[in-house]
Amino acid sequence: MKKRVLCFGDSNTWGYDPRGGRYDEETRWPMRLAKQLGGDYIVVEEGFNGRTCVYDDPIEGGYKSGAAYLPPCLMSHSPLDLVVIMLGTNDTKRRFGLTPMTVGEGMMQLIRLTRQYAVDGSGNPSRVLIVAPPPILDSLMRSRHAECFGEQAIGVSKGLAAEYARIAKLLRCEFFDAAGWAEVSPIDAVHLTKEGHAGLADGLTRKIQQILG
Repeated sequence: MKKRVLCFGDSNTWGYDPRGGRYDEETRWPMRLAKQLGGDYIVVEEGFNGRTCVYDDPIEGGYKSGAAYLPPCLMSHSPLDLVVIMLGTNDTKRRFGLTPMTVGEGMMQLIRLTRQYAVDGSGNPSRVLIVAPPPILDSLMRSRHAECFGEQAIGVSKGLAAEYARIAKLLRCEFFDAAGWAEVSPIDAVHLTKEGHAGLADGLTRKIQQILG
């Protein structure tokens, strides 16, 4: 039986191109991941621009809460051997006023929801891999996202990896730090370059093979 992996995330999972538009299927990291894992795996791409861990966005509109969408998403794509969650970047926006700890509390809610609603082909709870997104670049305030995110977002984003690692240990799930694998574009300081998608796919391929054998 093929192993099924769900990739649940925001615009960096959807494949937003910092120059505008969307990267193609040959570029986006979930699709590259599928190709690299090979025929024994099915990878489900579930990215959405602006998605946060638990908040709808009062400016960008509804449907942004990962916690609201995750349960039906998990049940729709069941069975799932592994659920990969890479969220937190949008939670750093100025209007939410969050710290790394409070973003992490939202991620904890997503882990609990996954364990409640996701099962593998044998009826056991799906494995969970949380991914700390690559930090926002220091050049943010010279980019078009300066007002939306605010200067504090840089520091909050840099604190997510340590917080997610702590949470993964506490809740006994898998952890991966995208920093060092996923290159962020200097164009907007937030979204991945083509090379960043390729690097993230490479790192996650190794990690997922370790987890699922």
